[in-house]
Amino acid sequence: MDFGNVLTAMVTPFDLEGNIDLERTSILIDHLLKSGTEGLVIAGTTGESATLSQDEKIKLFKHVVNIVNKRVPVLAGTGTNNTAASIDLTKEAEACGVDGIMLVCPYYNKPSQRGLYEHFTAIAQATSLPIMLYNIPGRSVVNLSGETIIQLSSIENIVSVKEASGDLDQVSDIIENTDDHFSVYAGDDGMTLPMLALGADGVVSVASHIIGNEMNQMVHSFRRGDVNAAASSHRKLLPVMKGLFTAPSPTPVKAALEMKGIQVGGVRLPLVPLTNQEKSGLKALIND
Repeated sequence: MDFGNVLTAMVTPFDLEGNIDLERTSILIDHLLKSGTEGLVIAGTTGESATLSQDEKIKLFKHVVNIVNKRVPVLAGTGTNNTAASIDLTKEAEACGVDGIMLVCPYYNKPSQRGLYEHFTAIAQATSLPIMLYNIPGRSVVNLSGETIIQLSSIENIVSVKEASGDLDQVSDIIENTDDHFSVYAGDDGMTLPMLALGADGVVSVASHIIGNEMNQMVHSFRRGDVNAAASSHRKLLPVMKGLFTAPSPTPVKAALEMKGIQVGGVRLPLVPLTNQEKSGLKALIND
């Protein structure tokens, strides 16, 4: 399923007290939609889902759906390491009117491939929404194997995967052995072009908060066959992509947005603000 070429894994704006700031969220959405974003993923890793309560997530889902008003697809991060809780939040998200859900691999529990298959199947059976799987072994500790993703793709409403394993062989295997309706998205900005070359559909991006138009241009250059232009864009954008991960995400991207005049507040503990040295390095990168 095509959710767009460049989706933004959106940060969750906070006020000075660390509460979700809906006014700032509205401003951020308009900024993103004017700068190359073709879809939004909310309450994912970049949205600090680990420190958002269920009530906060539902409040965020309702607000974003209302502000976006069908201009682009909105995918809600409803995956947790608790299958029953994921089902409950998925049902709430569906009631809020989101266009799809993103389900991260269960973290900490370290389930087997069979456990992963049963987890995602149980959630898929509880909703009519299209589902994007999210494979990020660097955070979840478990890798959702290509074989398991291919198996899951035969379930009608499991239509996509955000692949952040960094394993291009696995990506190639998934693309080769799933139907054309099943979409594959890069989960790391720096892997966008390599994965497009293998047949991926786009990227769920963090860098698009700052270089959204440039990311979009790179993808479209590749799509129209101008591989040299796409490669040139990739090389120029790579330092920014990497710079936004010099500290635990989303700390750098929130700081970068503030530097660009988009107020999104700080991060919640256990994340901490950038040091002055880190800020200086990031500022030099994004103003280069």
